[in-house]
Amino acid sequence: MEETKGRRNFGIVILLGAVWGLSECLLGATLHACASSISGSVMTGIAFFFIAAAWAADRKALSAGLIVAMAVLFKMFDAVLLSLPLKDGAIANPVFAFILEGSAFVVVAVILKEAWKRRAAGRTVWGGAAALIAAATFPLVRFATGTAACLVPGTTTPLAWYYAIPAIGISLLSVPLGLRAGERMRESVKWAKLPAPAIAVTLSLVLMLIFRRL
Repeated sequence: MEETKGRRNFGIVILLGAVWGLSECLLGATLHACASSISGSVMTGIAFFFIAAAWAADRKALSAGLIVAMAVLFKMFDAVLLSLPLKDGAIANPVFAFILEGSAFVVVAVILKEAWKRRAAGRTVWGGAAALIAAATFPLVRFATGTAACLVPGTTTPLAWYYAIPAIGISLLSVPLGLRAGERMRESVKWAKLPAPAIAVTLSLVLMLIFRRL
């Protein structure tokens, strides 16, 4: 029984990672260079939805790490489709953001009391705090990738700071929704019986290929 449960939870994370990877490709289609709008903050909120759902599938930091790893691999595949080097800012900086978002989510999870994680208010705080940490620390990306964080045109203010409030606002909703979605998926037995994760990964990769060739 435990083995079946483990396979189901692993499958849920794989499926969620495939959908997240595809959404990053579609939503980030115009982000070949530095973004100049709120789009990065919106994608931060979406990222936290998938990370939260993966966490809820198994309630382990490993699940958050796995889905972040999948997002990174999908981004690398996108780099191949775009003929971009992995060190290009359009690839390396989002990868840093994925790792930062996953780390921020886990840090808040460790700090937050277990009782609060089950309450709506606690989950809302979880999302807001994780987004705040991710936005505040993202400018450190230049030390990790060699490419500085994007700035508000004509200023020295990082876009991550300028649009931190929207990112936090979206995450206040996306994390509770993601946790609930992951819990519902975990409760369903169909994930242990259907090859849904493999289908999701294959379909996502094919759709990315088609999208980038249009």
